[in-house]
Amino acid sequence: MTSRGAGTAFSRRNYRLSTESEKPKLTGIVNSKLLNDYLHRIFPSADGIQPATAYRKPLTFQNLQEHLDKLLAEDSGAEDSRDQVLEGRLGPSTVVLDHTSGFEGLLLVDDDLLGVIGHSNFGSIRATTCVYKGKWIYEVLISSQGLMQIGWCTLNCRFNQEEGVGDTPDSYAYDGNRVRKWNVTTTNYGKSWAAGDIVSCLIDLDEGTIAFCLNGVSLGTAFDNITRGAGMAYFPAISLSFKESVAFNFGSRPLRYPVEGYRPLQDPPSVDLVKAHKLLGYLKNVIHIGIDVLEGKLVEKDTSTWQLQGEPTVLITLTHIFNHFAPLMCKVYLVDDVLMHFLLSILERGGAVEAHPLIQQLLDLMWLLMEDYEVHECLKQLLMSLLRAYRFSPIIPDLGLQIHYLRLTIAVLKHEKSRKYLLNNVLFDVLRSVVFFYIKSPLRVEEAGLQELIPTTWWPNRFTKEGKENKEVKEESAEERLRRRAYDRGCQRLKKRIEVVEELQVQILKLLLNNKDRGGGEASRYIFLNKFRRFLQENASNRGNLTVLCPPEYMVCFLHRLISTLRCYWDGHKAKAPAALSSEEAYVPPQLFYNGKVDYFDLQRLGGLLSHLKKTLKDDLALKANILIDPAELQAVTMDDLDEDEESATSTAQRPVAALAIGGALARPSWLSSPTLGRANRFLSTAAVSLMNPRRPLGTLEKMKARTLSVEQRTEDDIEGSHGNEGLLLGRPPEEPEQSITENSLLEILDGIVMMYNLSVHQQLGKMVGVSDDVNEYALALKDTEEKISRCPKRRRDIYEELVKSQKVFSEKLNHLSRRLAWINVTIYSKEKMQDIYWLLRVCIRTIEHGDRTGSLFAFMPEFYLSVAMNSYSALKNYFSPVHSMEELPGYEETLTRLAAILAKHFADSRIVGTDIRDSLMQALASYVCYPHSLRAVERIPEEQRISMMRNLLAPYEQRPWAQTNWILVRLWRGCGFGYRYTRLPHLLKTKPEDANLPSLQKPCPSTLLQQHMADLLRSDCDMAPSFLNSVLNQLNWAFSEFVGMIQEIQQAAERLERNFVDSRQLKVCATCFDLSVSLLRVLEMTVTLAPEIFLDWSRPSSELLLRRLAQLLNQVLNRVTAERNLFDRVVNLRLPGLESVDHYPILVAVTGILVRLLMDTDFQGAKRATAVLLADPCFQLRSIQYLLGHAEPSALAAMPPSADKRHFSLHTYTDYISLEELAKVERMLNHLSEESKQAAASTLPTSEEDLCPICYAHPISAIFRPCSHKSCKACINQHLMNNKDCFFCKATITGVDDFIKPVSS
Repeated sequence: MTSRGAGTAFSRRNYRLSTESEKPKLTGIVNSKLLNDYLHRIFPSADGIQPATAYRKPLTFQNLQEHLDKLLAEDSGAEDSRDQVLEGRLGPSTVVLDHTSGFEGLLLVDDDLLGVIGHSNFGSIRATTCVYKGKWIYEVLISSQGLMQIGWCTLNCRFNQEEGVGDTPDSYAYDGNRVRKWNVTTTNYGKSWAAGDIVSCLIDLDEGTIAFCLNGVSLGTAFDNITRGAGMAYFPAISLSFKESVAFNFGSRPLRYPVEGYRPLQDPPSVDLVKAHKLLGYLKNVIHIGIDVLEGKLVEKDTSTWQLQGEPTVLITLTHIFNHFAPLMCKVYLVDDVLMHFLLSILERGGAVEAHPLIQQLLDLMWLLMEDYEVHECLKQLLMSLLRAYRFSPIIPDLGLQIHYLRLTIAVLKHEKSRKYLLNNVLFDVLRSVVFFYIKSPLRVEEAGLQELIPTTWWPNRFTKEGKENKEVKEESAEERLRRRAYDRGCQRLKKRIEVVEELQVQILKLLLNNKDRGGGEASRYIFLNKFRRFLQENASNRGNLTVLCPPEYMVCFLHRLISTLRCYWDGHKAKAPAALSSEEAYVPPQLFYNGKVDYFDLQRLGGLLSHLKKTLKDDLALKANILIDPAELQAVTMDDLDEDEESATSTAQRPVAALAIGGALARPSWLSSPTLGRANRFLSTAAVSLMNPRRPLGTLEKMKARTLSVEQRTEDDIEGSHGNEGLLLGRPPEEPEQSITENSLLEILDGIVMMYNLSVHQQLGKMVGVSDDVNEYALALKDTEEKISRCPKRRRDIYEELVKSQKVFSEKLNHLSRRLAWINVTIYSKEKMQDIYWLLRVCIRTIEHGDRTGSLFAFMPEFYLSVAMNSYSALKNYFSPVHSMEELPGYEETLTRLAAILAKHFADSRIVGTDIRDSLMQALASYVCYPHSLRAVERIPEEQRISMMRNLLAPYEQRPWAQTNWILVRLWRGCGFGYRYTRLPHLLKTKPEDANLPSLQKPCPSTLLQQHMADLLRSDCDMAPSFLNSVLNQLNWAFSEFVGMIQEIQQAAERLERNFVDSRQLKVCATCFDLSVSLLRVLEMTVTLAPEIFLDWSRPSSELLLRRLAQLLNQVLNRVTAERNLFDRVVNLRLPGLESVDHYPILVAVTGILVRLLMDTDFQGAKRATAVLLADPCFQLRSIQYLLGHAEPSALAAMPPSADKRHFSLHTYTDYISLEELAKVERMLNHLSEESKQAAASTLPTSEEDLCPICYAHPISAIFRPCSHKSCKACINQHLMNNKDCFFCKATITGVDDFIKPVSS
């Protein structure tokens, strides 16, 4: 590859490399003889034989240039002639991917035309050069391990979106995803590949064979007798599916795994390589040989401490060397093969990086003696080579290769001028430097050496065969204890080695965050801040564009290293300024969210869009924060969306057609092609008729508007502040203390860390838990297999052998997974990583608390702070256990209580308008009250906040997420209700359980304290109780009606003769409506128990109406569920997947609980009223109550055929769930209702039709309306007046309702 400056005329610096002839023979203080000896030692002849002193020509700076040219030209002629006679290859000497005509489908190609990302179903692309004779090799760096076919094809191969390399004649491919080889047909071949592997593709056109290697290990011959002859030439080619990515090395860089006898498709720059090695040798000589001027002789020097101390002789010598060396160091191959290996060799002696100042001296020389554009290109290629080497080096037990490359990276970044150049132009703009902070997880533990590091494997046996956590764990045997301890020791060895890598990564970040290196411009930290913000913007604004997003596994590692570095600098500042806060007390002050000093892009704020908040809260900003919003800015913000659309359309129209087709420079880098570490700036598409005439625009990638960051031009003064300028802390509200927190720049980094966690870190933490779940599943399978082996009859040898095979497979898989799990636990779920996430949780809690105190300005806080507070707590609770428990963390209970206070206050906070974040807060609170430790935290918050939370929960259900609210109330009651002490429903006990960590599967943990608050509120607030209960009854009526309607449809579908399927979505909605009905009934039971007077004290204005509505709904539910051979029975007996929770028990015990509370557990007067209302309801049927205890109707028994063995539902069969005392109450209730119904039937006089309510025809007329004097029963008019004040009949406005008593005379 040519240098970036190729093709541009640069004038080299004139160092006056020759001296004038009339000058005396002394150069400075070095005489000519000493100079001659010195130069001959530095520039020896090629054969290494020095001519005798008397015969050799004296060397001076006058003839050194000629001598050096002669030395460098000695081997170039032979190399040139050898290159000219090379046969067997056709095409350009620089081999790249053919982006003009050699592709099919949609592809993204890097600017060096070596990296490619699939952007369609199955895109294909080939190289520009083909071979027809000889032995050839190229390498492919696997960046993602998905579906790809890599190999060779001819020019005649035609690919499409379904068929790629290996699917047509004369194309051959290896697929490490499916572990197969392809040539029209397919067979098993090779090993599976993983991200970070290198595939070598070899073709021998003399023997007619194709082979592949994986990480330098041959996979054997894949194909033989391939087609050869006239017109047959093979191109390197690949087909890859959507989002998959690779990078090719045809020879532009040294091959990682060269194979003897095979040549790379692109010849190495042999002439330049020889020159570079020679010049490097001369440079080493300069470092190794010194001049003792006083003694007049040459001396050997210690290279590790070499310094350029202003010696003119040495400097001029170096100038001659760099005159030839500098242009070569702009070439990729030479930087990789010569410079990087030389610098690595300096560090091979061990010791700290600081013990090798030679690298700093060499970088000084490069900046002194090379042109700026040469240094820039050299440093860029050097960092690119280091990053590539770090990412794709195989993992060995001591991680030695990764450590080696990181140490050199640190050494380069220690050089201030180089660091600032790289930060400004390379690390975030050209490279994917976050890769330096990633420690990849080995998918093949054998090759990573984990077998030697962790020779003994172990896995926990914490679960029963049903998957439930086994609480009665048997004491582990001596053998198990030894295995566990040996496994723990292996994990500790692995942890120590990984910690070395992590410490080096932190050192890199400490260099990038240095704010004291102000020599020659801005300090590194402020450059990093602007680049870091841009990095966050790219990941926040492109959530759907996976090629732009930083992979979440990189983000996790970057987050932890950044936290370590930030806390180090934070506490360092605290040591210098004792008044500042320590990192344990860190938070982000609220003024960052509204003063405009930090760009939050288009991220949602708690109060809505920023433009809206600036309009509505401009007076508060002026009053509290002394910040004035310019009216012109408000107008500009209002027009922003229109401008964006116009700009997008204009920019698309102005771009040339060819640029659209080939793809122009995309606004953001591509992460999926990270092997090449360059921007993906060519979008290839065969959707167009031709590349020059596309049929349609390219879509979202091309139309995306790249917003310019306002932070790009910020200086140190803008961030830290100076001379009365508060920098980032401008606009401190009066509620915020004046105490110094820390350096302002660290506050912005902390804010960025919180944003990073929200973008993708939490998602990745949850994803990696899957390995632990796999271990548990295989452990259960192994345990089950071993039990079957022990029970297998001796005569069934065939079964025994199959079981032993299964046992071996499960054991091998567990050995592999347990070692991989050890790696994941160390790199992701270690105690230190857990403490980082816990620290982040506490930062968010403090930030939210400080923001909350600012009143209306709290609306400016970005939503992600609340999201991270909830998600980080969830991660600590669910992802890090059982390896580490959250209870071990310092201040654990206090943190839980503070988080509980946040959830309790803000789930109904009017300042928060986003529906998604409000739902998240509600769900978090619902989950919080499911676990005993977090429920106790809710009980510990101040009483005023608890009562406020319960008041918000009891607000009417209309127009808000009532289902979640209801779920919270149910959890507070669960464990107290009638037969409501179960964790799983009785009929589901034999089925495989879901995840035991789910909130719904936690043991009941009722809160009597919060129940008491609820009772007090309902009793004391006369308006709250009826509005709350009416909304609950309305929702119950809706939910149960929907459920009945759905089961009717399901039953009709099941009865059709033709084969049919019920929509799974419909089944899920049906089950949800049933669960909602049960939970609403439980809330009614809770209300009846805690405050029965709401229904039974008829001195309260709405009590009678509420009781009648309740009785009506309870009778409807009972009638639907208890009728013999009814719809509910038939659907339950179908046992459809998705309707597992639908059963008699949950809904009938809930109804029974309400009836028992009303009829048996109240005073005589209350029970009398409840009984009268229940019996007066026309839907009441005594047989429904009898059904609860298994008493079937005599008529039903007579109708049933004698052979029918049908088990009737009865509460008596659930003695594990219902106490004897509760059963006795049901018996008494049945007897009571039987007696009362008989008496009611005997005493009821026949009522004439004209005396019945003209609305319901169920009750006698009992109310008369004012002023119109129309009549109805009280139940009808009370229910009507809830929603409407007009008369049923004449539409006159009703001003009052009086009791109606029929005159005796009539």
